[in-house]
Amino acid sequence: MLNTISLREQVYQYLSNQIQAGELRPGSIIRLDKLSRELAVSKTPTKEAIIKLECEGFVEILPRRGIVVKKLTNQEIKDLYEIIGSLEATVILSVFDQITKEDITKMKRSNAEQLKALEHSEFDKYYQLNLDFHNYFLNLSSNTTLRMYLAPNKQRLYDFTRREYLKDWEMLNLQEHDKFIKCIEAGDSEGAALVIKEEHWGWKVHEPYFIRYYELNNASESLEKSV
Repeated sequence: MLNTISLREQVYQYLSNQIQAGELRPGSIIRLDKLSRELAVSKTPTKEAIIKLECEGFVEILPRRGIVVKKLTNQEIKDLYEIIGSLEATVILSVFDQITKEDITKMKRSNAEQLKALEHSEFDKYYQLNLDFHNYFLNLSSNTTLRMYLAPNKQRLYDFTRREYLKDWEMLNLQEHDKFIKCIEAGDSEGAALVIKEEHWGWKVHEPYFIRYYELNNASESLEKSV
C-alpha cells in the first residue's frame, strides 16, 4: 500500500491526515498492530512515525493505555500563541530589509485569495493560503531550525479539530494581515513585528474566538457520537 522511499514519512502523513480530517480525535487510541496491518507495513516504520508525532506533540505514549491522540489544554494553546508570535516577530525584525515590493504584492494577492476562499467557504484552501502568507516572510530567514519548529506547532493548534470554522475570526486575521502589510509599506519594522506578536498572535485578542472554536468542534463531535 505504501511503497515510496520513506515508509515512516508515509505512515506519519497518513496519521497527520487522519488527525486533520477529524478521523482521529483528541483522546482516540491508536493501535500499533492494527495500524501496521491496515497499512501493510512492518511495525518499525509505524513506531518511527508515532515517535515523530509524539515529539511534535500530536500523540502521547501512555503506559498500559497505548498511543493516545493528545488534547491541547488552554494553557498549551496560550503558550503556543505566545511562542509563535514571539518567533515570527523576531523573524520580521531580522529580515525586514529583505522584504521586496514583489513580496508585498504576493502577500496582498494571498490576502485577496484568502478572502475569496472564505466567501466560498473553501476553508481548507483558506488554511493553506494563510500558511503561505506567513511563509513569504518566514522563508526569508536563514534560520531553518526556527522554521522547522514553527510548522508542526501551527499544525498542533489547527489540525486537531479543523472541521468547523468561525468566519468572523478568519476575517479578523485578514484585517491583521492588511495592517501588517501597511506597516511594511511604511517602512515600520517595529510596527509590523508588534502587529504579528501582539495582535495576530495576541492571546488576549484571540482567546474568545478559540473558546468558541473548540466549543463548536466539541459540539460537532458530541453530535456525531450520539447519531
